[in-house]
Amino acid sequence: MRWLWLALAIWGALHPMRWFVAWFAQNGYSWSGLFAAWRANPATTGLMWDATIAGVALTIWILSEVRVRRNWEALAAIPATILIGVGCGLPLYLFLRTRPL
Repeated sequence: MRWLWLALAIWGALHPMRWFVAWFAQNGYSWSGLFAAWRANPATTGLMWDATIAGVALTIWILSEVRVRRNWEALAAIPATILIGVGCGLPLYLFLRTRPL
């Protein structure tokens, strides 16, 4: 399972990035435009909030488990979650969490 988590983390980093790169190619590198697109309609706003809440929950889970397990390497999943997304951060955390201690 460990290597499946890593494969999903890589997929979760690369596949969504394809859509962001395409959007930036079409609209220019405008962060305000990207944030406006996330609020373009109720469906995209709902998805944005869903991903935000999942990212916050994952970050809290990582922090609480790292405190108990002392698996400091697992903290790398927090910047992956914030900068890339939950689709990368969650499987990366599971990969790091399942390493032999």
